[in-house]
Amino acid sequence: MGVIDEVKQKLDIVEVIGEHVPLTKAGRTFRALCPFHSEKHPSFYVYPERQSWHCFGACNTGGDVFSFIMKKQGVDFGEALRLLADRVGVTIPSRLEPETGKNEREKVYQVNAAAAQYFHNLLLNAPDGEKARNYLASRGVAPESVTKFQLGFSPNSWEALKQYLVERGYAESELVAAGLLIEREAGETHDRFRNKLMFPIFDMRGRITGFGARVLDDSLPKYLNSPQTPVFDKSSTLYGINLATAAIRQQDRAVIVEGYMDVITAHQNGFNNVVASMGTSLTEKQVGALKKLTKNVMLALDADAAGGEATLRAVSYENSLNAEVKVIILPQGKDPDEVIRENAQIWQRLQEEALPIVDYTFNMVTSGLDLTTAKDKSLAVDKLLPVIAEIKDIVRQAHYLQKLARLVKVSERSLEATLSGIRAGQVKSKTIKPSPETVTRRLPPLLSNPVEEECLAWLLQYPELKKHCQGLSPEYFENSENREIFLAWQKVKDLA
Repeated sequence: MGVIDEVKQKLDIVEVIGEHVPLTKAGRTFRALCPFHSEKHPSFYVYPERQSWHCFGACNTGGDVFSFIMKKQGVDFGEALRLLADRVGVTIPSRLEPETGKNEREKVYQVNAAAAQYFHNLLLNAPDGEKARNYLASRGVAPESVTKFQLGFSPNSWEALKQYLVERGYAESELVAAGLLIEREAGETHDRFRNKLMFPIFDMRGRITGFGARVLDDSLPKYLNSPQTPVFDKSSTLYGINLATAAIRQQDRAVIVEGYMDVITAHQNGFNNVVASMGTSLTEKQVGALKKLTKNVMLALDADAAGGEATLRAVSYENSLNAEVKVIILPQGKDPDEVIRENAQIWQRLQEEALPIVDYTFNMVTSGLDLTTAKDKSLAVDKLLPVIAEIKDIVRQAHYLQKLARLVKVSERSLEATLSGIRAGQVKSKTIKPSPETVTRRLPPLLSNPVEEECLAWLLQYPELKKHCQGLSPEYFENSENREIFLAWQKVKDLA
């Protein structure tokens, strides 16, 4: 019997799934509300005899106990096998995994754990860690949070960590591979983190993948992260995910903030579903990792330009990942850490008032525009129509198309024509000149202010369009000036 079959034989799928979702017996099966999508009537069934499960609702998928754990916990098959094997006491032969890569990753985890313990002890006990302790106290970080997040302090030394770990049997090459040492051209090495407050970064399984570090003075850059290693990739990392996973599942909602202190303060005040994006560069991988836990994500990035841009990028993530993303509007100049420390009830209210991300995008794009002018109307349409085009749900898409039409005071019909072109991939960047035939296909039957000027630009730029525009009438132009330009073009065309 193989190890996979042995694990399956020792498991009861009803027991395993029952730990994640309440099951109700229904004849020879068990049923429940599907844990993978929102529904009011149970469509999720577990079959004890076959040791399988199936969702007959929106998911329309199923499998065995391994596939359930993979889907529920967001892990691959190997990880699901390890988790379930540990549960029933089955040892997995090393030949089932690529030995070299596994050993390399495991060594990095071990080195990071040893370094984190070293930093943590220095923060708690070392005299030169007093400045870091005072900083944490000034930020309202409780001793319990220092322990919970295993915060640390790196001494102001070029070789203190290296000496500590080498004395305990680790090779310098292993410390370099973990990103804890920097190797110079001559082959010499020194500590990467010096005189900094240390934030160990954990993965979902509680393993330390890397570190974030903050300066304790006014020097720049303020923050320093581990480089990319076999186990650390900043673009797919969420700070605090190890502590937030259970709360995210329970509340069916995750809140993404920007900084380490935002997460620590949130958890310290009972908001345990909060994680940080490791800076404002929110990535699709990070949102995708949360999708394995919930489809409801809130963004609470700092109210500055960088945070705003990161939020706008999340629009595409919402659509590509089929997640519902909302934006918490922070008071100007405040970050979540400050808001929560001043009044936790305000933070709760801000979550309740969070805007769907497309509505937030409308506000961001139109802020500062004068929507009484054709130029700014056109600009708003250019920026918002591609956002609307990405929305998969036709009802939501129609809602925002109506909203845009009302904002710029044009007919939905004209916007629909351009929207169809975007959806079909016909509308390219303005830096790419379309062919005359493509332009003709895009021309809406009724042109109104935001698109009239662009239409006229096409006509003037491509004289050969005249043979395709026999049915185009001046009455199609609502703007009188645009109508006059079209009449002038028509006269020149007729003379030609």
